[in-house]
Amino acid sequence: MRVLVIGNGAREDALSWRLAASPSCEAVFAAPGNAGTAMRGVNWDVSATDGRALAQRCIDERIDLAVIGPETAIAAGVGDRLREAGVATFGPDRSCGRLESSKIFAKRFMERHGVPTARASVVHSLDGAFRALEHHGERVAIKADGLAAGKGVVVVDDRDEAKATLARWYGAGHIPGGGSDVLIEERLEGREVSVFAICDGERFLPFGSACDYKRAGDGDTGPNTGGMGAYSPPQGFPEDLEAIVWERIVEPVRRGLLAEGERYVGVLYCGLMWTSDGPYVIEFNARLGDPEAQVLLPRVEGDVAALLHSAATGSLRESIAFSSDACVGVVLATAGYPGSSTSLRGLPKHVEIGSECRIFWGNSVIGDAGIDATGGRVMTVTATGSDILAARENAYSGVRTLASQLGSRDLTYRTDIAVG
Repeated sequence: MRVLVIGNGAREDALSWRLAASPSCEAVFAAPGNAGTAMRGVNWDVSATDGRALAQRCIDERIDLAVIGPETAIAAGVGDRLREAGVATFGPDRSCGRLESSKIFAKRFMERHGVPTARASVVHSLDGAFRALEHHGERVAIKADGLAAGKGVVVVDDRDEAKATLARWYGAGHIPGGGSDVLIEERLEGREVSVFAICDGERFLPFGSACDYKRAGDGDTGPNTGGMGAYSPPQGFPEDLEAIVWERIVEPVRRGLLAEGERYVGVLYCGLMWTSDGPYVIEFNARLGDPEAQVLLPRVEGDVAALLHSAATGSLRESIAFSSDACVGVVLATAGYPGSSTSLRGLPKHVEIGSECRIFWGNSVIGDAGIDATGGRVMTVTATGSDILAARENAYSGVRTLASQLGSRDLTYRTDIAVG
């Protein structure tokens, strides 16, 4: 098969790497891609959200499978345009993508279909938000309705902090992701975990689970980010974690989608809080996460290109095998992220960091003097091991080796990924 990966982040680099290793993959392309995808395939100078241009290029290049990476492409209806052009596409259409692109839609969907989730209020103005706060406890989560690149959620400890956040959002007219709709949600207590399903429109199969780290600083301090690291499989949860999630969450979602006439094709990402009463949904994503993809894909066995093609064509096979090895990923970002970012130039294309380690590049290009990165989350260093401890030791050994070779480059990372 000739396979296209849509997007330009470390998730898409990991997808490109794993698809290129598949026996059924003849060639891999990326749009627009990054430095990593360029080193194993061909990048197209086409925006990830330009559905019509992507569809025409897929026809011209005889693409057998298109894999959508970022949520922005799903929300822009790229899946709809590709399917209209007859391209087998792994990734939901815009309608199904509302489970991620609108937190309010997702909340109402869960309420309709009995999916465990936190009690919430929908507000459209600052006055309405202040009134809604009176019906919630001190500790709440404030969520922008639309896509906000992982930065549209603020978790607060008291009502004054909640009012200050809402006043800043509404007063400045800068609600993350745009619009005026906000969700105020009771704050769930427990441990976060992400469980994934792969879907072909009717059937849903387990696609692994992981734990990620959203805060910028060690000890879960600092602002929310797009993700600073992850590990798989999760530790410290019930052995039947996935079976419980399947019964309480995934099956009700599957039945609800079919009842509402929706055919969900791609990955469903269930972001959960494991409470004393079991799993509750914090959010859905309509695609693989970043950095979760970077620690899940090294564990998936078999022909991944054939697997994703079977989902895209409505013929998903009956099981998916995962390695018993664990995988840990550490994100390296420019100082100041997520508040600011600085471009880096001339990063080395090839760095020896150990056979167990891999580097997945974020938004970047191959320049005259090496790799030029636009800043923010520059790369993810991942490593496998016989267990989480071994994988963690391998990953941080790779990070230290990389840091010594980069010298004085202005990169930062969390030191506590996969601890506890």
